[in-house]
Amino acid sequence: MTDRSLLASRVVSLAGVEVLCIGDAMLDRYVYGAVERVSPEAPIPVLRIERERVMLGGAGNVVRNLAALGARVGFLSVVGEDEAGREVERLLGAERGVACRLVREAGRETGIKTRFVAGTQQLLRADRETVRPISAASEAALVAALDDAIARAGAVVLSDYGKGVLTPELLRRAIERARAAGKPAIVDPKAADYACYRGADLVTPNRAELAAATRLASTDAAAIVAAAKSLIATHGFGAVLATRGPDGMSLVSASGEVDHLAAEAREVFDVSGAGDTVVATMAAARAAGIALKDAAALANVAAGIVVGKAGTAVAHGDELAMALRAQAIMSHEAKIAPLAAALERVETWRRQGLKIGFTNGCFDLLHPGHISLFAQARAACDRLVVGLNSDASVKRLKGPSRPVQGEGERAIVLASLASIDLVTIFAEDTPIELIKAIRPDVLVKGADYALSAVVGAEFVQSYGGRVLLAELARGHSTSATLARLAR
Repeated sequence: MTDRSLLASRVVSLAGVEVLCIGDAMLDRYVYGAVERVSPEAPIPVLRIERERVMLGGAGNVVRNLAALGARVGFLSVVGEDEAGREVERLLGAERGVACRLVREAGRETGIKTRFVAGTQQLLRADRETVRPISAASEAALVAALDDAIARAGAVVLSDYGKGVLTPELLRRAIERARAAGKPAIVDPKAADYACYRGADLVTPNRAELAAATRLASTDAAAIVAAAKSLIATHGFGAVLATRGPDGMSLVSASGEVDHLAAEAREVFDVSGAGDTVVATMAAARAAGIALKDAAALANVAAGIVVGKAGTAVAHGDELAMALRAQAIMSHEAKIAPLAAALERVETWRRQGLKIGFTNGCFDLLHPGHISLFAQARAACDRLVVGLNSDASVKRLKGPSRPVQGEGERAIVLASLASIDLVTIFAEDTPIELIKAIRPDVLVKGADYALSAVVGAEFVQSYGGRVLLAELARGHSTSATLARLAR
C-alpha cells in the first residue's frame, strides 16, 4: 500500500477530473426535532419539529460526493414532472462543476426519503417513490446522450438504487461504450442478478448484497474473497470492492490479488450514504489515473470520514488530504479543518446537543495568557472552535515582520491543546464571516476588549448566544516577548 503522505499528495489530482454518473436521482429529506412525550392516541413518540433539511439523495449523493472532491460531473437521470423533480434540478444546479441531463417523465414520482430524527436517534423513514423501469422514450433519451457524455469523462459511475433508471439495456450500452472508449465503468449494484452489470471494471457491493448475488456466505474475509472471485468469474468483472461496515473493505481483482483494508472510522455517527462516498472516490481516483489499490485506500479513508458525520454527508478533498496527513504525521492534526469540513463537524456536534464555543486570534507565539483564555473558553462550552488568522492577514494586522511562525505551524500547536477541539484558518482581517457561518453559542475574547468592540458580539447576541470576556493573565504578550528577544 502506498504511504499515506504520498496518497495525501495525490488527492489534489482529483480536482478537475471528469466523471459521468448515471442512476436514480431522489431527495433525502431530514426532519429534526425533540421528543418530550408519548402520544395519547397511541404508544408512539410525539416529535416536536424544529427544522428540516433537504439534499440530493440516491445517485444525486454520488454527484455531491464527486463535486466535494473537486471533480467535474456529468449526470444523467430521470425525474418526474413534479415539485420534487424541480427541487432535484435546483439542487444539482447549485453544485459546482455539475452538468446534468434530467429527463422528465410524466406519471413518474420523483423519489423522496424522509427521515424523522430526534436528537441523534432516527425514529422513522418514510419513502415516496415510483419503482418501475423508465419508459422507452426516457431510456432512448439517456442512450442518445451516452456517447458524448462518455467521451468527455475519465470514468463512468452507474449508481443503481433499483428504482428503474438503470434498465438492462441502458446498463449494457453504458458499460460497452465505456469499455470501448477505454474508460473504467464502476457499478454500485442493487440488482439481485449481476448479469446486467456484465463487463464492468469494478462493482462495489456491501456484505449483504454480495451474499445475495452469489448465494454464498459472506461471514468472514475468506468467504468474502470466495464470493467476490465467483462474481468475477461469472460476469467478467475487473474487480470487486466489497464494503464490510465496521470490518472495513476487501478488494479482489481478476488477477487474483486480494487486499483487506481495515475500517478507518474512529466514531460511527451515521452510515447513510457511505457507499455513495466509496463509489464516488473510486471513480474520481480512477479518472485521475490512480492505481486501483490506492484508489481503494482513498475510498476507505473517505468512508471513515462520512460515517462520523450526521445525515447523508460527503468527504471534501481538503478533508480527505488532511485525514491522510493526520494519519501519516500526528493524530492531533485531525483537529485542523478547512471551513466546509469544520462546519460539518460543528453541525454534528450541534445535533448531539453540544454547546459550541468560538474564539479567534493570530496566536503567533503561544504564552500562558493564551492558555488561560482557552481554558476559560472551554469551560464555558462543550466544544471549542478556534479561528486562526492566515499568514497574510497576520502580516496586514501586525506588520511585515509577522508572523514568526507560519499558519501551518501555529495550527498544529493549537491543535495539540486538549482545551481546543477544532482549528480553522481564515484569510480575512476579522472573523465576522466565520462567526456567521459557525453561529457559536458562546463567543469568547479577552477582557481587554469592551463588549462593543468584540467582532461578532452583536450577531451572536441576536440569536440568544453569549459573549464571554475572559480574565487576562497579566504580564504576557507575544509582542513583548519578541521585543525582549530583539534586545
